[in-house]
Amino acid sequence: MKNLFLYICFSLLIVNSIQAQIYAPQAGIPGSDAIYKDSLVFVNWVSECKIIRGYQDISNVGLGLADVGDSSLVFGIALSNGVVSLGDGGIAICKFPFPIKDGIGNDFAVFENSFDGLFLELAFVEVSSDGEHFFRFPSHSLIDTNIQVGSFGYTDATKINNLAGKYQAGYGTPFDLNDVANNALLNKNNITHVKVIDCVGSINNSYATRDSYNNKVNEPWPTPFGSSGFDLDAIGVINQNTIIGVNEFENLENRIVLYPNPINSNETLHIYSAEKIKEYTLFNASGNIIENAKSSILHLPAINSGLYILKIETEKGTIHKKIIIQ
Repeated sequence: MKNLFLYICFSLLIVNSIQAQIYAPQAGIPGSDAIYKDSLVFVNWVSECKIIRGYQDISNVGLGLADVGDSSLVFGIALSNGVVSLGDGGIAICKFPFPIKDGIGNDFAVFENSFDGLFLELAFVEVSSDGEHFFRFPSHSLIDTNIQVGSFGYTDATKINNLAGKYQAGYGTPFDLNDVANNALLNKNNITHVKVIDCVGSINNSYATRDSYNNKVNEPWPTPFGSSGFDLDAIGVINQNTIIGVNEFENLENRIVLYPNPINSNETLHIYSAEKIKEYTLFNASGNIIENAKSSILHLPAINSGLYILKIETEKGTIHKKIIIQ
């Protein structure tokens, strides 16, 4: 009996801990992980997209499917074209010029068109390395499910994790492939497809979609318009597996090595390259230039710890390397 009592108490502690979890806030607030569309961490964008529309209102299918935008509007940088509305449970399957890979930190970001960062339409995200087998990012929604969020209701970003659509237009929700469970059918260094699936925000059991904790995802619903559901603007690639040159197996990125990495500020970073370096530029995560030079040795100034991006221009192309300052 004592062991049963302890087990129940322990289980309640776990549940309470999950319920108390606070995630990154909306863009512009300290602690947010939103990434602005012009950030230099982005090295590529969507080049192909297939859309499978969902209904304007899954509880009233007579209204028909969502119909705003088309797949071409997903191509290129965010805010450059327009959006495609997926509708309730609608799907977008996107491809890129080069596969996405599991690098340091976040690997890509999904952009929606929320006008204020409070009215949030959400979506699950899945990845595939063969276009057939897809694996979902573990998602979490702590939005209260006792009362339905209305058609124009607000959603708190701090109660959402690993769901696309957390942030206002122009700011991407980042995803780290390391969060996806390992599987023999998934090559995280060769992600060829990203699937975005609209969350049906209803708390009605007949229509609800659920996160990885089996919570209903409660968000503005119904939205019985042509622009119903998640409005996909763009997907920005942060880490890509780029193959260039005459020999398709010769990867420029693997021919340039930084040492040491991670590194402390005020230390010397050595850049070993099989190709001649024309120039390099060091940026912080906000895209501000820290250093610019042509030497293969970089003495780091006294800068804050965190993630930095080193843009390296060679005679055979330009790559971006991440540097961790301890």
